[in-house]
Amino acid sequence: MAASVLILMGSAFLPILGWKFEWVSLHWMTGVALALLVLIHSVRALIWQDWRAMLLDAADVRNAWRSVRQAIRGGGPAPGKSGKYKILQKLYHLAVALLVLSIIASGLLRLLKIDTPLWRRRPYWFEPDTWGVIYSIHGFASMGLLTLVMIHIYFALRPEEWWLTRSMFRGHISRKEYADHCDGSR
Repeated sequence: MAASVLILMGSAFLPILGWKFEWVSLHWMTGVALALLVLIHSVRALIWQDWRAMLLDAADVRNAWRSVRQAIRGGGPAPGKSGKYKILQKLYHLAVALLVLSIIASGLLRLLKIDTPLWRRRPYWFEPDTWGVIYSIHGFASMGLLTLVMIHIYFALRPEEWWLTRSMFRGHISRKEYADHCDGSR
């Protein structure tokens, strides 16, 4: 999914910056691939993984409140360890999911305006005002996703988070790292 998002960003924003290349075919094919990857990820998460681990719970909110209170006042009870995912990871995942789903839905509708080997274009399917809304959703969600990708890269490069960055490449974390940073009972 990450590679397809980066290809989509490159094929969307590089032509705006003046790079000349045939980007439309690359963009729509990668967009369809991303839609299929998101579908596969969703099915896999719902059936084979613990999707509830991505939901906010009372302990997440309590620990976040304690962290904020400690940062402002300098006292109070210490926040507990997070479960498998920290609250900011859960909120980030939620934001990325909403943006990507908005981009996919609006992108699939935008496919009606181009000819492909699979279908003929139908540009009059929607009224011009409706097309404007679809284009706006696609554009604003894309800019939001670009911002979140930059935030993601920034936080992945911070030294105190390298254990998470390594896990992105390895696909797992060690038992020691898990015990050091996470509450196994959650």
